Amino acid sequence: MVKIKNKDEIWGHLHWLTILAQQGSYTATAAYLNVTKGAVSQRIADLERAAGVPLVQRTTRSVRLTDAGQRLVDEVSASFEQIAKGFAGVRDAAGEPRGVLRVTAPVSFSRQQLVPRLADFFETYPDIRVELDMSDQLRSLALEGYDLAIRHTMAPPDTHVAWALCSTRSLLVASKAYLRKRGTPEAPSDLAQHACLYYPRAHDTPAWHFVDARPRARMPKERITVPVAGPLCATNSEALRDAAIADLGIALVPDFTAQSALRDRKLVEVLEGWRPVGVFPDQIFAIRPYSAHVPRAVSMFVDWLRLTLQSGFHAHDQLPGPGRRASSPRT
Repeated sequence: MVKIKNKDEIWGHLHWLTILAQQGSYTATAAYLNVTKGAVSQRIADLERAAGVPLVQRTTRSVRLTDAGQRLVDEVSASFEQIAKGFAGVRDAAGEPRGVLRVTAPVSFSRQQLVPRLADFFETYPDIRVELDMSDQLRSLALEGYDLAIRHTMAPPDTHVAWALCSTRSLLVASKAYLRKRGTPEAPSDLAQHACLYYPRAHDTPAWHFVDARPRARMPKERITVPVAGPLCATNSEALRDAAIADLGIALVPDFTAQSALRDRKLVEVLEGWRPVGVFPDQIFAIRPYSAHVPRAVSMFVDWLRLTLQSGFHAHDQLPGPGRRASSPRT
């Protein structure tokens, strides 16, 4: 006797079948659904009677779907996932943003800019937690389960949603002690006589490229290439900055890495009328894979990032701190 009375009842039974396929046993399915093992067995038996074919092959330790059962699960799983996402979106919009955000960001940017500003974010959104992966390696957001990535790049991937956070620029910096000892370069060609601290690029001869950024520079602005050499190259801009503070030479680093050292007068900018190009990107983005639903916690974090980073990284700016809170958006 078939116990499924109408077509509306069948959806609940199909959902339990998809959970059984995921969990692999009646015991695990019962625990997941917070029901008894007997209730799961009865639902599946009712569904099999309604379908007229076996859907599950039972063994002493586990269950395996029949071909018919697997085909049925394959056809309905996407619908249940969409229903779950839709409900999550409605629930998410109903209250204060909360939950765990998994974020990946470059090491130097995280240490110098992101972490010092987070107190402002947590004060505004106390129910959101951030798991921060600090890495200069590009992560697969979808495969590794990240909600958001902060990227120093010129070209966000087309397969992702990208929010422009702010512009950034590359700077030449050195300590006053180094410049007193070795002299201050007045043109890019002078760098050939200096110890240069640079970011290595695979298979490339170390070189820096410049365009004339002075107001009276002639147009078009030609790119000038200068081979460089020095006692240290490193794949981390903080290391290059710290080497410059230690009087080892002239470093080429992003402005967000140099900001605090310039503000504290540990370093000074060199060749201010020349703009380094081609070493570091000049944009910072927040990115995430395309999805039908963006959790409110992600949206709030992106809005906060855009607000707190909107002015860029000028040496005279102060990071948010006690008494200097940025105004985060709230909804």
